[in-house]
Amino acid sequence: MPDKRSHRGPHPEDARLFNARTLPTLQKAVADMGWLLSRGYADKSSLKIVGDRYALTQRQRLAVMRASCSDSQRENRSSKQISPEQVQSQPLKIDGYNLLITVEAALARAPLFICRDGSIRDLASIHGTYRKVEETLPAIEIIAHVLNKLNFTEVIWLLDKPVSNSGRLKKRITSFCETNSLNWDVQLVPNPDTVLIQSSDIIASSDSSILDGCKHWLNLARIIIDHISTEYTLNLLDLH
Repeated sequence: MPDKRSHRGPHPEDARLFNARTLPTLQKAVADMGWLLSRGYADKSSLKIVGDRYALTQRQRLAVMRASCSDSQRENRSSKQISPEQVQSQPLKIDGYNLLITVEAALARAPLFICRDGSIRDLASIHGTYRKVEETLPAIEIIAHVLNKLNFTEVIWLLDKPVSNSGRLKKRITSFCETNSLNWDVQLVPNPDTVLIQSSDIIASSDSSILDGCKHWLNLARIIIDHISTEYTLNLLDLH
């Protein structure tokens, strides 16, 4: 069935699954999963143990999985994180869909989670096809506003070439750049993960595998969420 959503908003059950009443249980689940991962348990078995213990739904389990990491992963990611004060006059490579969808979800008041490694993650997925929503252009505008303040010499957006509609999104971002005289380069690549992991530049992503393998990263999604939280009512839950 084609995706006809016009917003990157919450699932109908999210208000019940992610709220002040369920937050303590979700926080305990993330802490327990982090404990298990730190002792060598596999992701899948850790999630089953924790999910069964707290009787979590599939959507809650997905949130716990995305919010969790082992102690060593958290320490490794933290050691490579670059502060906004350290990025002046340097190039940046962006995990394009990863960042854009998170900001779209934030503007649509979908649940966002502060994870164990300090990253902001959401529950959205594109399943091989990206669909423009009403939040797309506002999200690009907000990202541009924050990036202009950070003063990078060059911003390179990496979009997954195999994802349907990546070409259209590239055209939208490129048109926005031309209209606003931005020094952005939008590239379609077969696998952005590989490019980001191998890059010596600062990268922006909240993808766990990228953060584990990259050399330097900026927690750009969280910087943007902190920025827009002063103007927008967000559905942000702290699970760490």
